[in-house]
Amino acid sequence: MRTSTEAKEVDVTYEEFAATRLASFARYAVMLTGDAHSAQDLVQETMVRAQLHWRKVSRAESPEGYVKRMMVNLYIDWRRGPWWRRVLLRSDAGAEVRVPVDLAEGAADRDLVWQALARLPRQQRAALVLRFYEDLPDAEIAEALGCTVGTARGYISKALATLRTRMNPGLVSGGSR
Repeated sequence: MRTSTEAKEVDVTYEEFAATRLASFARYAVMLTGDAHSAQDLVQETMVRAQLHWRKVSRAESPEGYVKRMMVNLYIDWRRGPWWRRVLLRSDAGAEVRVPVDLAEGAADRDLVWQALARLPRQQRAALVLRFYEDLPDAEIAEALGCTVGTARGYISKALATLRTRMNPGLVSGGSR
């Protein structure tokens, strides 16, 4: 027999679900894509799909987790398609421009990190978002990515090694003499 809270959770309408979680999904999408406009597109497409399959989504053990997994899968699929390279517009000059030490220094550092994250393969970036933004354990990351725990750990390890190399190339290539 269901408790009243379980029955209430199952009876949540799509509109109620979307209204309460949309901002959270938008932040999550920004972490995945690194771009506010792409994040809006990702959330919109995911929410359309969630609405179309609302019965299945609402019956899931965790509807929010189900939608987040939909979002990760859609993000990974988007990166496979050729349209992504045509739509994503970024300046290549950001890495060479250095700002004097002031409040803008933090913004410049964030830009460098975003650029480094944007160049990671889609599975590695998704694994980092799931680990460090969602704070999920390895098993849940593997489930969300549809891979084994060892593969998920490998994605995280390779992504972190790549970021270390890109952010501090001198430290990795032998250091100073």
